[in-house]
Amino acid sequence: MKNLEKNYNPKEFEDKIYKIWENEGYFKGIIDKDKKPFTIVMPPPNVTGNLHLGHALNNTIQDILIRKNRMDGYSALWVPGTDHASIATEAKVVNKLKEEGKSKESLGRDGFLEASWDWTREYGGNIKNQLKKLGVSCDWSREAFTLDDNLTEAVEEVFIKMYNDDLIYQGDRIVNWCPNCHTAISDIEVVHEDESGHFWNIRYKFKDSEDYIVIATTRPETLLGDLAVAVNPDDERYTDIVGKTLILPLVNREIKVIADSYVDMEFGTGIVKITPSHDPNDFEVGARHNLGQCIVIDEDAKIVEGYGKYSGLDRYEARKLIIEDLEKIGQLDSVKDHEHAVGHCERCHSTVEPLISKQWFVKMDKLAKLALDAYKKEEIRFIPKRFEKVYVNWLENIRDWCISRQLWWGHRLPVYYHNETGEVVVARENPDPQKYTQDPDTLDTWFSSALWPFSTLGWPNETEDLKYFFPTNVLVTGYDIIFFWVIRMVFSSLYNLGEVPFKDVYLTGLVKDSQGRKMSKSLGNGIDPIEVIDQYGADALRFALITGNTPGNDSRFYMEKVEANRNFCNKLWNASRFVFMNVEDNVKNIDEVELQIEDKWIISSLNNVIDEVSTNLNKYEIGIAAEKIYDFTWNVFCDWYIELVKPRLYGDNAKLKDSAISVLIYTLTNVIKLLHPFMPYITEEIYSYLPNKNDMLINETWPKYSESNSFKKEEEIIDKLVESVISIRNSRQEMNIAPKKQSDVYILTSDKSLEDDFKQLESLFRSSVSINEYKVNEDISEENNIVIVKDSYKIIIPLNDLIDYSKELERLEKELNSAKSELKRAESKLKNEGFLKGAPENLVEKEKEKVEKYSHLIDDINNSICSIKEKM
Repeated sequence: MKNLEKNYNPKEFEDKIYKIWENEGYFKGIIDKDKKPFTIVMPPPNVTGNLHLGHALNNTIQDILIRKNRMDGYSALWVPGTDHASIATEAKVVNKLKEEGKSKESLGRDGFLEASWDWTREYGGNIKNQLKKLGVSCDWSREAFTLDDNLTEAVEEVFIKMYNDDLIYQGDRIVNWCPNCHTAISDIEVVHEDESGHFWNIRYKFKDSEDYIVIATTRPETLLGDLAVAVNPDDERYTDIVGKTLILPLVNREIKVIADSYVDMEFGTGIVKITPSHDPNDFEVGARHNLGQCIVIDEDAKIVEGYGKYSGLDRYEARKLIIEDLEKIGQLDSVKDHEHAVGHCERCHSTVEPLISKQWFVKMDKLAKLALDAYKKEEIRFIPKRFEKVYVNWLENIRDWCISRQLWWGHRLPVYYHNETGEVVVARENPDPQKYTQDPDTLDTWFSSALWPFSTLGWPNETEDLKYFFPTNVLVTGYDIIFFWVIRMVFSSLYNLGEVPFKDVYLTGLVKDSQGRKMSKSLGNGIDPIEVIDQYGADALRFALITGNTPGNDSRFYMEKVEANRNFCNKLWNASRFVFMNVEDNVKNIDEVELQIEDKWIISSLNNVIDEVSTNLNKYEIGIAAEKIYDFTWNVFCDWYIELVKPRLYGDNAKLKDSAISVLIYTLTNVIKLLHPFMPYITEEIYSYLPNKNDMLINETWPKYSESNSFKKEEEIIDKLVESVISIRNSRQEMNIAPKKQSDVYILTSDKSLEDDFKQLESLFRSSVSINEYKVNEDISEENNIVIVKDSYKIIIPLNDLIDYSKELERLEKELNSAKSELKRAESKLKNEGFLKGAPENLVEKEKEKVEKYSHLIDDINNSICSIKEKM
């Protein structure tokens, strides 16, 4: 029979296997009315992106679920795709054009879009090819892109429907404006970071008076746009100034003191300036008091015309000059240090500027209620459950969603304005290109991503795919985009199709470096998954990401984990190679051979693992499932069963050899089936060498628990053997008895049943430990012998002839001298004043630890020496 190569080398077969899977159509989701569907949609990575460890973890989890359910009899579909990522992609193309001496404006909209498509075609396939290296089994024939024609149709359908249902409106609102990307961004695209800043306390004088009030601000440049000063109507300190007129410093504009409950009486002086055009809260106050608007900062974050020497200055340059001028006129009261959270654009990291702007919005009240009601009816659940609070809290405090972006790359708004009357028409096509002009803005990327689970299946058309595969089963995504994406998919699906888009939401944590830091270019701690795959293989990386991983929790990535799992691959490879070395082409089924006690033990243990791993995977306990199959494979199958049956394989009894081979093949087959979702490549390669195999492992059936394979009694007996052998080996090692040196072993028990069990284990004991005499329930003195006490039996190992006391004494005395020497060296260092003053604290601590360590070691060695002298 053909065997595996001597050394495990994933480069020799991983790419070859993937091509076979893909070319033979094994990943395709097929409508099969005799099967239940199991559907996942891939969170679409940005077309600008490269695979990072977060992607690798997320897609490994999805692949595990898809492969397991495909084997478990479901018609499994995993829809892949990428997101056009409007802001990020447009920024990349703009930078590329700049390097070529061109600009977005010089190309014009059509030229720029052509350049963007060229860029997307050139770089957009990166992450797809990298995902293939990871081994993901998604249906590439259904690959979607958020700017595909059918997805554009879905976007337009939803926009028009929402507009007609009075859920979309255009209005002047404060938006988060990125002066670098030159577009509005949503609240959740703003990253808030703590920064050191100041509170500038400014004196605002009353009209016709030298009296003043002091107002604190972190943004003195917005003073130019103040239209009022506000106090809380319940604040008795200021009831007498409400309605009075103030003179705005530097601008000399008259503004009123107004009363509004928005003001927090406990914060600062209890008086705030109101700048309706540059603060979202001030905007609401201004609307309540009909203050109007006063825009003083433009889209480039510069001061607008009409403000003298400040006009044309960048906001921070203007701030500096305004502070200097306030100080000159005596109206800068004081300055205090202040830590505060400052909003930055998630994409380019520029400081966001709140600006009033005419934008398109989605009314969120009704849509948020749909998503909340679905949660209350338990139509959707989060794994882990604690993230349900995030979902509920965001929906209960939701604001209208700004969906328009001042970009060219993306879904253009299906909105047309009459050139003369300004009439607004929302439609798929321009009603009259001579009279109407289309809105230049595009939609927020998340507007199209929100439709992903059903638009990728053909909606708004009632396709067979949509009827069969929707709703999907589970969404696997990061906890950091619950509100970005998860919630939007939920309310979009409920609004358009009347049902949730998925039943379960499995949330992953972040993959951090070995020190617990977020991976970033600035720290230089990023790890390229493709480089790891090239060095260790995809299976080792996948298993390293999964083991120890729990839903919703961040994990640390160590290269040592990958190396350990590469060792696991080696262990599985070598064990498989050993099995095949002893196998003929025709192998009998386990029900055709006479099973021995150790055979029944491994079959029953495997049966338990099948049940546990299946249950774990169905409960999304993927890390736990991985650890159980790892432990069974390495510690039970490789380290015990294979060793226990070697005497039968090498013996002359053909019957015993046949049964051993049958059980080895049966166990190995089921082990690689259980491991396949986690480590698809190595398991598929091993499977190809199995006798009596089917087509390919990817098409095999998932193992099932069987009552007929449960042998509880045999499990208990061999578990006792394993327990006993481990104890004997440990005790012999502690006594420095050479592994090959034979010893007598006595088993004492008052349990008649256990006595019979141990008697039938003699041959297995002899194959596991170097034994001379093996006796059960025969008299033996416990004095001067090794005694191992267990719950229902004792193991006694006579020490006669096992230990050369003279040599052991000689060895211990050498160890004692060495320990004393190390203790003396450490104590000398700690008595050295120069060392204590000059050495780092951690080195001093290490020397103290050495003193403690070697002091204890000397006591232990002395005790051993005394014990041996007593026996000599």
